[in-house]
Amino acid sequence: MTEPRQPTELDRIAEEWVDTLCELDPDYRVWLGREGDVTGYGDLSPDGHAAWIAAAQLTLSRLESATALDDVDRVTQADLSAELRLALETSAAGWHLRDLNNIASPAQALRDVYDLMPSESESDWDAIATKLGNLDDALQGYRETLRQGIREGHVPARRQIDEVIAQAERHASDTGFFVTLAGDTAPENLPVSLRTKLRTNADEARVAYSDFAAFLRDELAPASHDRDGVGRDLYQLHSRRFLGATVDLDETYEWGLDELARMTDEQERIAARLCGGSVADAVAFLATDSSRKIHGTDALQAWMQDLSDTAIRDLDGTHFDIPVEMRKLECRIAPTKDGGIYYTGPSDDFARAGRMWWSVPEGVTEFDTWRETTTVYHEGVPGHHLQISQAVYNASQLNTWRRQLAGSSGHAEGWALYAERLMAELGYLDDDGDRFGMLDGQRMRAARVVLDIGVHLGKQRPDGRGVWDADYALEFMRSNVLLDEEFIRFEVTRYLGWPGQAPSYKIGQRIWEELRRECERREGESFELKKWHKRVLDIGGTGLDTLRKAILGEW
Repeated sequence: MTEPRQPTELDRIAEEWVDTLCELDPDYRVWLGREGDVTGYGDLSPDGHAAWIAAAQLTLSRLESATALDDVDRVTQADLSAELRLALETSAAGWHLRDLNNIASPAQALRDVYDLMPSESESDWDAIATKLGNLDDALQGYRETLRQGIREGHVPARRQIDEVIAQAERHASDTGFFVTLAGDTAPENLPVSLRTKLRTNADEARVAYSDFAAFLRDELAPASHDRDGVGRDLYQLHSRRFLGATVDLDETYEWGLDELARMTDEQERIAARLCGGSVADAVAFLATDSSRKIHGTDALQAWMQDLSDTAIRDLDGTHFDIPVEMRKLECRIAPTKDGGIYYTGPSDDFARAGRMWWSVPEGVTEFDTWRETTTVYHEGVPGHHLQISQAVYNASQLNTWRRQLAGSSGHAEGWALYAERLMAELGYLDDDGDRFGMLDGQRMRAARVVLDIGVHLGKQRPDGRGVWDADYALEFMRSNVLLDEEFIRFEVTRYLGWPGQAPSYKIGQRIWEELRRECERREGESFELKKWHKRVLDIGGTGLDTLRKAILGEW
């Protein structure tokens, strides 16, 4: 273990910012695995947002007046300052007044937190029950902010509102999440009084989402519009947010087209080897291969766990140094059924291990290993689990903000795509089916760069027949992603409502790979990949501009 670093003024500012976030929004305590009251929610009303802005301005002022004593300080100061400045710019643009989409807005976050809340003890379930009783107040505050958006002309597109209405109505149904949580999910041995409280408050939460759906339908939808693109100025803010870097959007769009063509060419060549046909023929061919099928969620969970455990054993000591605390990665089937696959990090003490979650849609019982082998590497090892757990493990060097909250989608998802390509480089995807599956995912991510920038900036379509819009976006995705129509529609809606996020995967991968090549160029024969991996992961999550400065010493 490295000798503990003596905390500096900048460490204290960052720690106090984490404490402030926990006070403003108790869900941060859940995410961090901290002790303290988790039964409330953050104030989503305009007053709550004003309190957050005031706290951010104060912290930014303190950061700017502090003196960095070493490289660790320089990363903290540069990255937290950049994050807060961008948040203030985004607030000034009124984004919080229209923050509603089909995947990552308060409408989802208010429910999603229950997936991470402890549920082992009676007191854990009492906290869950109490929190359910506070959900209506949180949704009312959110409605106040969206109403202010209506008054000021900052409203989401109708497409996003319709999607969230459907989600809210599912939560409000008598077979929805809250009813299931209080019924089938809760232990049978809870005291009668607690079970009654749980069911009563779960029903209140269900009704709260029903009321929220009515607000969206009756007030927000009539004030909305059909413009899916947010325009260059807003998009640039979101691109910076998700990358932690500023990129030339027009150059990146052209690069995305080239990258998509490269992915398509490689996939077509493998398809020819697999079956002598097209990409669609190869998908059909692989779908009939019983050796690549998993039946049932129990078998899926066991397969995920075995593949993950094997990767940890193989990579430890060869291409990574994996401390014992990080060698436990739990693969789980998520309690929700929306089709997502995601990772949640360990608590600071590793009492809650890192977890890979698979949210299996209702009725889905068969799974293709050729599609998902690369997914396990992406979410687990050497992907998100190594990246996020390494920062948590580095408690002796990194303050809590650096370990648990810092970073960007471009850093995280870019690393995970780098990890997929690394596993191909190391021979773990030599099987043509597995490599075809990896390319299928990477092709989709390249397509998203082009689609996302194209729609939101109103660029000319690649076919030269006008300007990007939602209909062409669907057509474009259908031609590049061989998945079912429901998935494609959900994904395109996600891109339209969450600008800048989807491209951050592939753009982040580009920046990670460029950084490695630059280090290889500078270091020549002395370059060692395992040492480089440790060096970059020890920094923890950052924006990609900060990462580059830290690794190349370009302060």
